[in-house]
Amino acid sequence: MSETVFSKIVAGIVPCYKIAETDNCLAFLDISPLEKGHTIVIPKLAVDYIFDINDNLYTDLFLFAKKVAAGVKKYSNCKKVGIAVVGLEIPHAHIHLIPLNSGFEIDFKRPKLKLTPEEFAEIAQLIAKNID
Repeated sequence: MSETVFSKIVAGIVPCYKIAETDNCLAFLDISPLEKGHTIVIPKLAVDYIFDINDNLYTDLFLFAKKVAAGVKKYSNCKKVGIAVVGLEIPHAHIHLIPLNSGFEIDFKRPKLKLTPEEFAEIAQLIAKNID
């Protein structure tokens, strides 16, 4: 599999607004967010299709995403955190966690938010603080 922006983030070549990580998974803010707190969760192992991930890593990924989603929910005070797995734009399995209040927030056709580096850094720090 070719190197992707996500594998470059894992390798430390491309910076990100990191929220949390384990030995196998990484969570960071989407730089083209639909909502403040829109987070990407990835396995560190580069696998294109989420259902090709081995069972142990798949379980780790979704349990990690669950913990991160709790932090996103506390940070944003939203009704729920939506989850989307699309996987066509970047060939590295990833989960979108998006704060929801109406359900329309998860429409990827919507215009993306433009945030400053300071806003991204603050949001990442606040979500990280809210992860138990």
